[in-house]
Amino acid sequence: MANKEALRDLQTRLAQRMQQARASTDTVQSWLAVECRGVGLLLPLEQAGEIHAYTPPTHVPHTRDWFRGVCNLRGGLFGVIDLGAYLGIVAPQDTATSKDQARLVAVNPQFGVNCALVIDRLAGLKRADQMKKLEGPPDGASARPGFAGSEWTDGDGRLWQEVRLASLVSDEQFLGVAA
Repeated sequence: MANKEALRDLQTRLAQRMQQARASTDTVQSWLAVECRGVGLLLPLEQAGEIHAYTPPTHVPHTRDWFRGVCNLRGGLFGVIDLGAYLGIVAPQDTATSKDQARLVAVNPQFGVNCALVIDRLAGLKRADQMKKLEGPPDGASARPGFAGSEWTDGDGRLWQEVRLASLVSDEQFLGVAA
């Protein structure tokens, strides 16, 4: 019971900090840090929407394996995408995910796509001035998708991959949920 209360408190604090960061005139890039299958991902704050407790979606037949189904979030019907599965992240065998920590992160409504991403765990907020951007290959030299942003390391040396949600939700493959 204490774990659920602690997670609820964390979620409340994150929501408050997300609102403050969005309202701030500070120009430093900020992200919602999440984990999917043990991999650290950064979702731009201005592109992320509300965070919801994980509720199992209703299955939709004849869809891709990463499309988990649909669910009702605050009276709206949202498609639910398993972000780790969509990105093709293979979980290490020693990585156990708990549905108690799983969350649905809605994409900002400004993009006109009612979708929520299943993430395994919230990891807080990150700011560019607290991290180090890794130098990547020259533009056009990699086969990374357009929604894959920069890679960053935090003060503990942990690697984080930025995911540009605006590009992700307009990606043809992402929108093609039919199997």
